[in-house]
Amino acid sequence: MRKEIYEMLCDRLKEVGGGAIKHIDLWNHNVEFIEQEEQWDRPAVFVEFQPIRWRQVKTGSSISYTSRCRLSLHVVTDWHGSSSADSDFREKSLSYLNLLDDIHASLRGLSGQSFNGLDLVESLTNHNHDELLESIEIYECVLDKHFPR
Repeated sequence: MRKEIYEMLCDRLKEVGGGAIKHIDLWNHNVEFIEQEEQWDRPAVFVEFQPIRWRQVKTGSSISYTSRCRLSLHVVTDWHGSSSADSDFREKSLSYLNLLDDIHASLRGLSGQSFNGLDLVESLTNHNHDELLESIEIYECVLDKHFPR
């Protein structure tokens, strides 16, 4: 189920902005340990699955589980300088916001066999990484697991 979501996300993210996203991977505190990791091109997107709380639903001949799943997309871009009103870097500095909008347009409503209704529910921006800008886009969907009795 998580594999299905991840693979579908990768497929969609590869298409954003005509291939604007240069690296996609699972989240492993990549930005915090950037000096210790192999380098990755930017913009990059790292997928983090939040804890999943399952609820059992019994139906006639099967047992099902359902959950609202949250996942965070850590969108990492280069910081291009000041975005102040009189900055020469303003347009380039704010271009990451267009990328976030493009990602949302591509992922909104994404569904698969085991999940449906992916949509954006929260956005955070982290400026604590020197030359990098990390935008955390939190998405939510409904998960379903079915097991025959």
